[in-house]
Amino acid sequence: MREPDNRNEFEIFLWGEVILVALLGAALALFLTKPSLRNEYHLPELRLMLMTLYAVGGGLVALLTAGRFSAEGRRFDLLLYGGFFTTSIAWAVFSVGPAVAGQPQHRAETWAGLVGILAGWILVACAPFVRGRVENRRTALVDLSICVGLFLWLVWGIFHVLGLVLPDLQPANGRHVPNLLVGAQALLALANLVAVVGFGNRFRAHAEDLDRFLALGSTLMLCGSIQLVFSPLAATGSVSEGDFLRLLAYGVLLVGVWRAIRSTEFRRAVAEERARVAREIHDGLAQYLFAVTTQVSLLEAGADQTETLGRLKEAALAAQQEARFAVLALSSASGGAPFDAALRRYVDFLTADGALEVEIDLDTGVHLAPDEQIEVFRIVQEGLSNTRRHAGARKAWLTIARRGVDRLVWLYDDGTGFDSPTDGAGQGLRNMQSRAAAIGGVFSLRSVPGRGTALEVVLRP
Repeated sequence: MREPDNRNEFEIFLWGEVILVALLGAALALFLTKPSLRNEYHLPELRLMLMTLYAVGGGLVALLTAGRFSAEGRRFDLLLYGGFFTTSIAWAVFSVGPAVAGQPQHRAETWAGLVGILAGWILVACAPFVRGRVENRRTALVDLSICVGLFLWLVWGIFHVLGLVLPDLQPANGRHVPNLLVGAQALLALANLVAVVGFGNRFRAHAEDLDRFLALGSTLMLCGSIQLVFSPLAATGSVSEGDFLRLLAYGVLLVGVWRAIRSTEFRRAVAEERARVAREIHDGLAQYLFAVTTQVSLLEAGADQTETLGRLKEAALAAQQEARFAVLALSSASGGAPFDAALRRYVDFLTADGALEVEIDLDTGVHLAPDEQIEVFRIVQEGLSNTRRHAGARKAWLTIARRGVDRLVWLYDDGTGFDSPTDGAGQGLRNMQSRAAAIGGVFSLRSVPGRGTALEVVLRP
């Protein structure tokens, strides 16, 4: 069922790429045919600011991809981290550092920076073509970071030794540009082109939102690199139109990776919740079904039908209720039902037999994030289940509202209460504490024998 949607998404993406390339290509053609527009501006302060933004932008993308790799362990994210980390360090050490220190950029630093940026984008271009996962994630990140540092140091050392025979970036006439510089920019453009094709093909195959943004960012970077091929900067303190395309590309990449991080967190929370519900089905529903099977076996063996049928009906009804609770929890966790609707449906199922009355007060102005909805739903489910099974309560009150800047989840019952949290449903209370901590909440419980129990979860502002 997903294949037509994926194809449609890819067609939209492809048309967007065509339009973007057409617009950028037309602008590039205009600059090439109108030499008066191909200006470079000697603005060292602006150049320093742009280089700093490149370093910061690449570093943020590397940091976010490292976090995504730590969560999933995919080689794809590891190469993205390595590529953007390399470009960020190259910009920071070989361009920003000397400028901030007030030192002129020597040929060794300039060439080392350019090679570092090229190497970083080669890693990025290779990312969409790798598969599989890495077992030792932390060690892989550390090892790759060390390798990047050693590589850049080695490159700088080589150019520092050979600097006397390399073409100067700032010749006396101010017009001639070394062919080596043009070739390096052409290789960078080629790496950007491979990245565009690779991420575009990956988006076609998997329809991941991150690939779309990586392809768009690589397209902007490609056009900036092509502009610098035909109009390379001869002075390290100058800026041109291609520099602003690079800046825009980093902005697009940051948005895409951040969206991917949020999506990964939500998918992981859903997967964990489904696994937990599966365990609960095994431990709860399976037991009731085993009881049903046992009673049927007793009937086959000639047991008293009146007594056995009564127990059979009771076990079947309990199994049906457990199944409904599990389905309801899954629908809430996957976003298939609004949180308040799922919560009210759960309470309706819980109180259908009239043994417990629950009064619900939900403040519509309180917003819960997807991961918070999952955990709060399960905390409430656990709390009401304990109230029904152990508290001997006739009524419970559930409130989700604001208290100052905080958001409050409050559940109170008129049951028998208890002296120690270990009485009754102790494991359930520990589960609720861990769930509250998972979403940055503070869990507290107060119970007085004969006066009921109140649990409270204070969520972060």
